[in-house]
Amino acid sequence: MSGSSPHSIRPLPPGLQKVAIEELNEVPSRVESDIAAVKEWLQKQPHLCACLEDQFLLSFLRGSKFSLEKAKQKIDRFYSLQAVIPEVFNDQRLVDNAQVLEIIRLGVILRIPLDKEDTGPAVTIIRAGSYDINKFKFQDIIRVGSMFGEIMMLEDDHASVSGYLEIMDMSGVTGANLFALQPQLLSKFSAYADEAMPTRQKGIHFINVPKAFETGFKSLLGWFPGKIKERVSVSSDPEAIFERVPKHYLPEEYGGSKGTMKDITTQMEAKLSSYRSYFENCQHFGTNDKLREEASVLNPDESHFGLDGSFRQLVID
Repeated sequence: MSGSSPHSIRPLPPGLQKVAIEELNEVPSRVESDIAAVKEWLQKQPHLCACLEDQFLLSFLRGSKFSLEKAKQKIDRFYSLQAVIPEVFNDQRLVDNAQVLEIIRLGVILRIPLDKEDTGPAVTIIRAGSYDINKFKFQDIIRVGSMFGEIMMLEDDHASVSGYLEIMDMSGVTGANLFALQPQLLSKFSAYADEAMPTRQKGIHFINVPKAFETGFKSLLGWFPGKIKERVSVSSDPEAIFERVPKHYLPEEYGGSKGTMKDITTQMEAKLSSYRSYFENCQHFGTNDKLREEASVLNPDESHFGLDGSFRQLVID
């Protein structure tokens, strides 16, 4: 992982440390032994080859409010569910993949850095109308999003303690864009993000939704799992973004003062490149169910995936 040894824990700024203690049951003096316990368990699982870096394991502990059992289950699911979304998790998930770099440079996904003292959720803007649907499939965009989702989980303390917000900017979106959305994949990936990613999604806010789409759009939300649906808002008002993200964090193109979108994408490209070995290692991580010693226990009420990893189609009202 970039910039730190596998066995170092980044100290939290005081504001986020307070949130971690009060809301995530974090006991700073016990963090190292909790990480060691999860690591020891992972090393004994014949079916599971996982990242063992301390910061990676800590993000799962925080995402499970320091329940060791939940953290173990989430790490297991993190890898086993990736296997059932091969259109995203495949050998193109590498830092010098030409398509990945092209998508970053287009500014389809913008990571918005927050000040250290801020205790709010991390922010990502997704510009849904900014790529050529004849050239890229929706799964290609999600693949790049998934890479930055993992970088966020490894190094963004706002995300691992306070969760993250997604701002979906629908400017310039046409009927063809919506048609290219691959609803089944959208549904499967949001369930994966909810069940297997340690960072908690705090909201998806669709902004600049063309008036003509507002109704059709709300029906698209039927594809999202129930509890995710409750965190979604849809607005055609260009000012709606300021209700979610303070102006001074945003690039000039969004009415802010934090540089330009080009500055952000340049930083993102450099950041991705520092994770070369992590993403190369990811190609070897995963689960092998033939070697699993105990059947994976999935409560059907808790998961959108069947025991065999098949995805249960959501019932649309």
